[in-house]
Amino acid sequence: MDTSAYSVKTREKSAFGALKSEFGYKNKLQAPRLVKAVISTGTGKIKDAKKIEVIEDRLARITGQKAAPRGAKKSIASFKVRQGDVVGYQVTLRGSRMYDFVDKLVHIAFPRTRDFRGIMPTAIDSLGNITIGIKENTIFPECADEELRDVFGLSITLVTTAKSKKEAEAFFRHLGVPLREA
Repeated sequence: MDTSAYSVKTREKSAFGALKSEFGYKNKLQAPRLVKAVISTGTGKIKDAKKIEVIEDRLARITGQKAAPRGAKKSIASFKVRQGDVVGYQVTLRGSRMYDFVDKLVHIAFPRTRDFRGIMPTAIDSLGNITIGIKENTIFPECADEELRDVFGLSITLVTTAKSKKEAEAFFRHLGVPLREA
């Protein structure tokens, strides 16, 4: 784990000192913290087992953890989907793997994104979590050297203990997440 001043874990530990005057914290436990990072992707209409295996493998390489299959909640005849059919994969990261992933996302993946101007602050929900949609998995260094024909999108949700949208926005800015100016 990188212990430089730019690492997410180091910045999270200094969140109390940086945000206490703005939000009136009296205790370090009142400051927001990252709880987990959830990375998910849908397989959609892909029925080819090799392509699904590629998606599963790349998701495991990006996150450092095996992806769990997610089944359909309902049967939908018009989409030819039955309840329980695998429709996507999800990985939940906590602890050091989460910090490493968020570091990689902020410092490596976002700068590699074409025409990236920052994340809209509207991506933060009222509970203090942020959900980011990524169109191409190739922005991660683990997938960049692969062939470009098996490109898929990801959804990344960072869950925090922030109590409001304003508090979460200040916390994410402090962590170094590139948010646009509203």
